[in-house]
Amino acid sequence: MELKFRNVTKSDQRAVEELTREAFWNVYAPGCDEHYLAHLLWQSGALIPELALIAELDGELAGNILYTRAGIVDGQGEEHAVATFGPVSVRPKLQGRGIGQKLIEHSLSLARGMGIPAVFIYGDPDYYRRCGLLPAERFGVRNREGKFAAALQGIELLPGALRGITGRFAEDPVFEIDPAASKEFDRSFPKKEKGYAPSQDRFLELVGMVHD
Repeated sequence: MELKFRNVTKSDQRAVEELTREAFWNVYAPGCDEHYLAHLLWQSGALIPELALIAELDGELAGNILYTRAGIVDGQGEEHAVATFGPVSVRPKLQGRGIGQKLIEHSLSLARGMGIPAVFIYGDPDYYRRCGLLPAERFGVRNREGKFAAALQGIELLPGALRGITGRFAEDPVFEIDPAASKEFDRSFPKKEKGYAPSQDRFLELVGMVHD
């Protein structure tokens, strides 16, 4: 397996959206919004272009990952810069071969080299712990609603970068998806049937796993 990484170019953007749609369709809910989020990120000032990456397997677009600027807002209202990633997508026929994990590990190494202090994401802990991420609660970081959330995880890229910093994780407003706009955007793709998948139950379980 010859996996190569490179930056997303403008000519890649539609292909990334298509791949993202295939990767997330019916995973967390019937249909998906992640391809619309990718579309919005191209024009977003929050996107970190150096960390908008593609993984190619034997010349084929196999996966991608996108990073955005984010913050931890402390009790005094001061925002401390961190980053987040997502969507991270792997072509369905290639899933289970470690491509997503390699994308994450490679991009985290690049982020560390850029001086990004820490990364926080929402996702399934059973998967992301393989990439070195820990429950955000260990860092004293809560979600936007002020709760400790099982799905919120993080990693300190620079030693001591989070020392003395606690607060609420804040993503860029670009993540606040308009369902109607997402539905309209999806009309520009071939029709796909929305339906149920067991992974949707796991998503709902994680969403409900919060505490003070």
